[in-house]
Amino acid sequence: MILYRQGRSLSMAERKSEAAAGKPVIIVESPAKTRTIRKILGEGYLLLASLGHVRDLPEDRFGVAIEEGFRPTYEILPSRRKVVRELKEKVRGAKEVYLASDPDREGEAIAWHLTHALGLKDPKRIEFHEITEPAVKAALQRPRGIDMNRVNAQQARRILDRIVGYILSPLISRKRGSALSAGRVQSVAVRLICDREREIEAFVPQEYWLIAALLTPDTEENAFRARLEKWRGKQLSIPNEEEARRILAELQGATYGVAAVHHRDRPKQPPLPFITSTLQREAAQRLGFPAAKTMRIAQELYEGVELGEEGAVGLITYMRTD
Repeated sequence: MILYRQGRSLSMAERKSEAAAGKPVIIVESPAKTRTIRKILGEGYLLLASLGHVRDLPEDRFGVAIEEGFRPTYEILPSRRKVVRELKEKVRGAKEVYLASDPDREGEAIAWHLTHALGLKDPKRIEFHEITEPAVKAALQRPRGIDMNRVNAQQARRILDRIVGYILSPLISRKRGSALSAGRVQSVAVRLICDREREIEAFVPQEYWLIAALLTPDTEENAFRARLEKWRGKQLSIPNEEEARRILAELQGATYGVAAVHHRDRPKQPPLPFITSTLQREAAQRLGFPAAKTMRIAQELYEGVELGEEGAVGLITYMRTD
């Protein structure tokens, strides 16, 4: 079928826009997320992806007017110009536009930047911490406006990144005579590492010895390990081998008994759900994963993975914590 408007045939982009006319639009950050949500909502919504941030501070200049209250200047990212053009075409004539970026300050900022980049008049912000049918449908039932407190928190972080990196990096490079960089997080992390290294270098090792015995009860076959904690009524501290051997000689031939047995109940709480840092730490300790790999896998599990006949299914809640 060929569509006509005012006596001329429509372009492909116009046909796509016409197809979306009257249909509510949901904009998320990644194509993977659109597949999972489409499976939940069906064809009643047009699902689009922004591919993350679409605007940022300029790449070729400072972009922050410090003397004007730290006013930032934002530009469409060169790598997102095509995406923004396509999104503008597809939301034209939409009944409603829902901004469903991630439920944190970065996601809130992405929604705010999309509002300006696409010229949206009254977008609805929705958020969900898991991509499941109850969570997505509940979010659509309670849309809200953009939370400018979150947006401003993200802007403050981004502007501070630019000030520290843009001003201090050239300064320390000139002072040191080599290309060096400074950063809001990077510089503090380097300071912590340096302080810790100085503590390690200043540490004076002290010799100490421990004495333990393998004891087997008369009625059992399995031995257990017992450590000597007190000696002649005092807390034990053995500073050298000579003292250790002297005490050990006195213990030769001694008999041992159980003086008392105490039973008590001790409640044990289940482990807390992961936050970003504990997830990364556990993955590093157990699996040897670097942080970037952990977050990439977690992002895929959150957005949805293909599970045979079930299709795309979100398997974990949102994995980033502010």
